Amino acid sequence: MKIVIVDDQRLMREGLATIIGLEEGMEVVGTAVDGRDAYNQVVELHPDVVLMDIRMPGMDGIEGAELILRNVPETKVLILTTFDDAELILQALEKGVHGYLLKDLPSEAIVSAIHTVYNGGTVLQPDITAMLLREVKRMPERQPDQAPLSGRPDTNGELAQLTEREKEVLARLGQGFNNKEIAETLSITEGTVKNHVSNVIAKLGLRDRTQAAVFAVRHSM
Repeated sequence: MKIVIVDDQRLMREGLATIIGLEEGMEVVGTAVDGRDAYNQVVELHPDVVLMDIRMPGMDGIEGAELILRNVPETKVLILTTFDDAELILQALEKGVHGYLLKDLPSEAIVSAIHTVYNGGTVLQPDITAMLLREVKRMPERQPDQAPLSGRPDTNGELAQLTEREKEVLARLGQGFNNKEIAETLSITEGTVKNHVSNVIAKLGLRDRTQAAVFAVRHSM
């Protein structure tokens, strides 16, 4: 698994590179100082996962992630930052990043998250999910004219297309569950979960399961 680490702080870049480089099956093939530098390295090195900070001078992590995911979609982007701002997190997830972690996590949790996104999963810490749900509920009070999901119209009609089981699956995507966890909580097979996830994405006109997770959080499911 090839990884690029992006952070404007040299100590953080080198520290993460050392920790991750010690893991079996993981190789840090490059480090970058901002989003533009990250994109250039991704084009050259074709890593499997980019571990990206969000607030950096020059091009920030959100813009960098969008550039990478639009042009090199096979590369997964995992945000690792000190900022737990709800709107920043939602913006990043809506760009298609595969997870959002805070830097105070133990190193083994970060390594585990890299494995998860590499294998096609989405990573959201439970406390991040809880914070997002609280903030999303407050958004209409602060910005009553804001659309439920950036750039998208009201979704009552779209949600009505979903079966009750699909709504249950969507809600668990918003909680950061992987297919195995969803299957266990709903007492169905992983294959059935995959079918439900595909149906949800198609019916709601979303790009992938990450956007489905954001949709669920935006609508406090």
